[in-house]
Amino acid sequence: MTNLSSNPLTIGMVMDPIENIKPYKDTSFAIMLEAQRRGHKVVYLQPEDIYLQNGRPFAEVTELKLWDRAYEDTTSQFYGFGETTLTALGELDMIFIRQDPPFNSDYLYSTHFLEQAEAEGALVVNKPQSLRDANEKLFASWFPQCIPTTLVSANHDIIKRFIDDEKDVIVKPLDAMGGASIFRIKQGDTNTNVILETMTDHGKHHIMAQAFLPEIAQGDKRILLINGEPVPYALARIPAEGENRGNIAAGGSGVGMELTERDYWLCEQIKPTLKAKGLHFVGLDVIGDYITEINVTSPTCMRELDSQYHLNIAGTLFDHLETCLTAK
Repeated sequence: MTNLSSNPLTIGMVMDPIENIKPYKDTSFAIMLEAQRRGHKVVYLQPEDIYLQNGRPFAEVTELKLWDRAYEDTTSQFYGFGETTLTALGELDMIFIRQDPPFNSDYLYSTHFLEQAEAEGALVVNKPQSLRDANEKLFASWFPQCIPTTLVSANHDIIKRFIDDEKDVIVKPLDAMGGASIFRIKQGDTNTNVILETMTDHGKHHIMAQAFLPEIAQGDKRILLINGEPVPYALARIPAEGENRGNIAAGGSGVGMELTERDYWLCEQIKPTLKAKGLHFVGLDVIGDYITEINVTSPTCMRELDSQYHLNIAGTLFDHLETCLTAK
């Protein structure tokens, strides 16, 4: 792997409060550790730290020192703060946007601020405009050959007809993460009306409905792609007993497995679009033979796959990104 320690970069990490992360499983932590291993300077900021003055984005950023001993001992201190400086974000070499959804108005504003930093020369991962374009639920619909039978609507009658046609469906909001507010509805379910009223706010908001995939019992696979190329192993999130959701945040357990021929085919279908849109690091959610979501904001599962297969996925990511910087 490339090592630019003789030419260190300054890497900005826009993320949620670092004190709240779980370092043994946090992908942002893995990315920052790899930057530090390569001799790069890592600076930390939260979305609310960014401001725009006379068309230029600035923030007070704080240098981080990281320790990987917390990988096994989660009680150990895993970070320390260095100097805090007022910085023009366009002067950073690279900026990662790693805050968790929901993709609300504040998140939207952050992408606009960071697009200004991109225009001034920073490499922003992932590309801010593409984050706005690629809603994590809707983006998969760009590839109809890859998804289960899917409907997006705010209209209760249309959704109920879909439920009658499919007999068994999953409904979910368009802006949540971690399995939040996902419901399974079967034809004839007496709770259908109240679920739809609550989720759509009585028809005011669109939701997604998809045919239920029984293969969820074998896991909701997270496939990580770097510049459109998949890591050869996926983390299958197996639902807890009595659950329909495989998300780790919803109690699922992660089991590594090699990609199948179908997984590689799905990745090839979306690869050209990911590359064209500057979506350098993406997480693909696959149940059975189908893509259910394309995660572009803050894909996870890097640490789990690294641990199970002795990989360095962040190293592969930095090899790609450093090449992008060299080509600029």
